[in-house]
Order: sequence, then structure tokens, then C-alpha cells
Amino acid sequence: MNQDNQAGVPVLEVQDIRVGYSGLPVLQGVSLSVQKGETVSVVGSNGAGKSTLLRAIMGSQPVSGGRILFMGREIQRLRTEKIVHLGIVYVPEEKMLFRPLSVEENLLLGAYILKDQQRIEENLQSVYTLFPTLSKRRQQPASTLSGGEQQMVAIGRGLMSNPRILMLDEPSLGLAPILVDEVLDTVRKLKEKGMTILLIEQNVREALDLADRGYVLQTGRVVVEGTGKELLADQRFRSAFLGI
Repeated sequence: MNQDNQAGVPVLEVQDIRVGYSGLPVLQGVSLSVQKGETVSVVGSNGAGKSTLLRAIMGSQPVSGGRILFMGREIQRLRTEKIVHLGIVYVPEEKMLFRPLSVEENLLLGAYILKDQQRIEENLQSVYTLFPTLSKRRQQPASTLSGGEQQMVAIGRGLMSNPRILMLDEPSLGLAPILVDEVLDTVRKLKEKGMTILLIEQNVREALDLADRGYVLQTGRVVVEGTGKELLADQRFRSAFLGI
């Protein structure tokens, strides 16, 4: 699912970006990077700017300062459609499924940038292998699925285009605990396959446990960064975000 990139060049690099809404600052000089094959988690409280960060990367939220680089190329002025064609896939927390359409029809919509029918079919079978439940429900309307199954469709649709980086925004939001484990286990499986992932997740401990590296966002600024293990072992971080 991954493609080669120049040695040492991050797949994604955000350099000192600034974003505001109606004159109010939301992101105030945020920087981060994601190397090929890494899972990087961004954690923080509600309103810290996490979702705004992903929308800025996708070009759906204008950036007032700084740079966003994909494989070393600036993309902050590109249209969202072009960014998708480059290989950046964003799975928003809202899922945004076409509810009257079947599971399979929703999945196939994710392959719209591909022209090779054989590749599309291979990707579809790969998604069904990852999510056997969806294979059983392939002809059901998306509206009839549980919240966890809808999240599987949203992630599967993102995988259909062979992304070079998959950005997940709160994939476990609103799910029952057993489904949270199932969705995060899916992220772990994708990581093991070598997928490059940028993850925003409300379950801080779980997000950092499966991350190679993590960034803590507070009021639009990165206040701490490190490996997942380093952050989970940091007493200040544990007190602030885990309550221990």
C-alpha cells in the first residue's frame, strides 16, 4: 500500500503553520513530521486544534502562515482534490458515508482516482479481508450499519485509493468500548502492514501505545513531543492527560 520516497524525506511535514477562524488564532505555529511507515498520534483536549490541523493539511482550511510539505513538496496552496490525488487520505470523524448506498458502493467511491479495474478489485478484497463483517454486509445500505461498522466503511473507503498516508480523525468517537478496541486494533493492523498513519484519537493512552511518536497539542501549540513510550512515562503528561 506504500510507495517509495526519497531517503530521509518525511512523507508529511508541517512547519510552523498558523490557522485562524474569524480573526481568532486556532493553530499558533504547529510543527510535526511523519516518516514513511510511522504511526504518529496527535493528542490533546477538545478545542486544542487537532481536527483543524488535519483540515489544514487537506487544504479545506486556509493556512495563514507556515508550510505543509508532502514528500518534500509544498502543498498548502493546492486544492483538496489535488492533495487527494497525491496520496493523502483523510477520514473525518463525521464518517460522511452515503447512507442510502450499499457498503460496497460506498467503498468503491473511495477508488474514484484509480483507473485500473483490477487494482480496484484487489483493493476491495483487501478491505474485506481487513473487515470480514463488511464482506457479509456488502449489499446492505450504510444506514443499516452499527456505528462501529460505519467507521469500518469510512476507513475502508479511505484505503481503496492506495493512500501514501492515512489521516484518521477520532476514529473511535462515540463508539461503545468493545467497538473502540476493535477500531484501534484495525489501526494497529494497518501499522503492522507498513501503512503511514497520522492519528487523532481521544483515547490518549491507546493512541500513544500504538504510536511510534506523539505530539501533545494545547491551545493551538505543540507543548510536548516524543515517542509514545516517552510520553506515557512522563509524569507531567500522565497527570495532565491521564489523571494519574
